[in-house]
Amino acid sequence: MKITVIGAGAIGGNLAAKLSTAGHDVQVAGARGPEAVRAEVLESGARAVELADAAVQGRDVIVLSIPFGVAGRLADLFASVPDETVVIDTSNYYPGMLSEPIEAVDNGQVESVYTAELLGRPVVKAWNAALAGTQQTRGVPAGTPGRLAIPVAGDSDEARRVAMQLVDDTGFDPYDAGTLADSWRQQPNSPAYCTELTLDELPAALAAADRAKDAAIRDSLPERIAARGANPTLDDIVEMNRAAHR
Repeated sequence: MKITVIGAGAIGGNLAAKLSTAGHDVQVAGARGPEAVRAEVLESGARAVELADAAVQGRDVIVLSIPFGVAGRLADLFASVPDETVVIDTSNYYPGMLSEPIEAVDNGQVESVYTAELLGRPVVKAWNAALAGTQQTRGVPAGTPGRLAIPVAGDSDEARRVAMQLVDDTGFDPYDAGTLADSWRQQPNSPAYCTELTLDELPAALAAADRAKDAAIRDSLPERIAARGANPTLDDIVEMNRAAHR
């Protein structure tokens, strides 16, 4: 597929590299320009381009890996994106930490529903519920015992199917998590969020989500990270997320 990844940070860079390795035609654009894209992101054939030059016409998929709440800055760019192009949102809302508080979301609007409104077009929610380290190091071929799963939510059956195939291509079992309105169940810090679950384990975790409790756990992240000491490992962070729901 022809894929444009907007955002070259930990998540966007990982996805550009993984999708290129899987054989897709990938270009990646970051806010700091093509020279800031890490060399390892491009080793498998992904191409770094200026954001202004990122092709949106003739692309099958656009992956948004940008900070939550800034998608409106791309509304003009997305005005020319064809309706059939699948747009995937990977962002997460951390008010006061990674984002300014957003009243609509604080009052209950689902994160990716808010992003879709900013863009003026539908999106699919995927890859947001796996840590960058998980995405980078723990993807394995389909059929591998214990393969980790990633939830995918969206209103279009076809767009959700495309996103699920790409999740599979990056080394994880895709799970159909329903409509975009249901994607709050994979937001921070739900039982399904960054807890490294298998396809058998993920449905129960999504069902156990509690909006008020999960938001409180999300907002306690600085204290919980500090309690882990300096330089927590990936396993430390996963265990911290799991422990919050025990």
